[in-house]
Amino acid sequence: MQKSLFDEPDSTYSSLDELIDVMMKMDDDPLANAGTNVVICRGNPQAKLMIVGEAPGPQENIQGKPFVGRSGQLLDQILQSVNFDSEQDVFISNSVFRMPPGEGGKNFRKPTNDEIAYYKPYLFEIIRLIDPEIVLLTGNVATQSLLGLTGITKLRGQWHEWNGRKVMPIFHPAYLLRNPSRKPGSPKSLMWQDIQEVRRVYDSLVSERS
Repeated sequence: MQKSLFDEPDSTYSSLDELIDVMMKMDDDPLANAGTNVVICRGNPQAKLMIVGEAPGPQENIQGKPFVGRSGQLLDQILQSVNFDSEQDVFISNSVFRMPPGEGGKNFRKPTNDEIAYYKPYLFEIIRLIDPEIVLLTGNVATQSLLGLTGITKLRGQWHEWNGRKVMPIFHPAYLLRNPSRKPGSPKSLMWQDIQEVRRVYDSLVSERS
């Protein structure tokens, strides 16, 4: 595995801008030779709700922001369904910060375990700097990166505690696009349950702070 900046001592950063500046100049990470762009975040750095994606896709690679393709549009709709503004109430980042190159005619592939492990310290540092109270992990890659767990169908909708924060794995919007049924027990109906629970806990935390 390639060496990360976080293998060096005192490798924490004083601000998100400082960290982003360093990340945008990465040239020896596992996907640097893939020729794809570094895609880090969008949304409000002051938000108390953070969403972690998997890795950039083609649209994200072009626009330089996570969740801006079809999956991102669906994610915004899911957030809006419980009155979260995706630009004001939420901060969105990734587990892997470059699009893994495709194989067999596909535009991109799932990140490898080594790629997830390499970028993990950067995700941890982003979370430390943003300091959200709730973190949603979309899909197996994000759940593996933060919690070291996989099996999203069993893990989704369950609260975990991570460094004093509430963390919930949820289905990735791309999975919902592949499974459009809204019948009871379908992925979309379960996502509706999960995002309502997130809204409930978020409102409770906001009420406690005030």
